[in-house]
Amino acid sequence: MNFPNDETGLVLSEMHQSGIDLTQQHDVVFFHLFEQQSQAQEMADFINETMPNVKVDLHKDETPNVWDVDCTLIMVPNYDSVIEQEHAFEKIAAKYSGYNDGWGIQA
Repeated sequence: MNFPNDETGLVLSEMHQSGIDLTQQHDVVFFHLFEQQSQAQEMADFINETMPNVKVDLHKDETPNVWDVDCTLIMVPNYDSVIEQEHAFEKIAAKYSGYNDGWGIQA
């Protein structure tokens, strides 16, 4: 398999090389960070209300005064779908003063 030469392509390539079957569905987690719990809660509430197929986990980050909103979708992690979903979540997080912090597959 060939992957684009960017961060998402690199992650997919590493997953493929480690033996993960990228043609099958996986729990794909998209990570978002916030400086205030209220902002993180607003994103989590929005996702819960509008995207019933997304599992949301809001929790305190290891970094002081930072909150995480992890959004998990069951999907085939191909490059285009990951980029599209990451962009969609990034737009939502930005509305609540948060930002994207990458993605991964829940093992």
